[in-house]
Amino acid sequence: MNTTELFNQLSDNLKAQFGDGLISGEIQYDFPVFIVDKKIIVEVLQYLKTNPELKFNFLTTLCGIHMPDNKGAELGVMYQLHNMEDNWRIRIKILMPEGDVKVPSITSIWPAANWMERQEYDFFGFKFTGHPDLRRILNMDEMNYFPLRKEYPLEDGSRDDKNDKMFGR
Repeated sequence: MNTTELFNQLSDNLKAQFGDGLISGEIQYDFPVFIVDKKIIVEVLQYLKTNPELKFNFLTTLCGIHMPDNKGAELGVMYQLHNMEDNWRIRIKILMPEGDVKVPSITSIWPAANWMERQEYDFFGFKFTGHPDLRRILNMDEMNYFPLRKEYPLEDGSRDDKNDKMFGR
């Protein structure tokens, strides 16, 4: 099955199962990508894992997204799933405003999500509700910010010890 056929099959399945909970879908870089309502993310992922036709039983990655210019949906979580039997891969995304960072944990579906959710909490500030041990995993506990949010300049403008000629500027 090619990517377009897979996208159409998944789109039909998700629309039939979740209706308006499926916000949008498209093909990006040869991946079917679907945006779903955050409230039903656990149900969508459980369906994709346990449906005997789809069999997306491997969570490849879970990562945070920060798009500060996307007003009202500045933050997101992306789940990449893999059906190893048929070698199908898809991405499921949820989006949310910066003031609403609570996301349901999926550790009940994939225990390996434990570390991934802790990492995204650590770097983006997502609060995974129902997570068994949500605390920082890579940064110091004393940090009061989330370093992968695009809220800080890339360079320290107060430094005068850099010679920009060395970097072609």
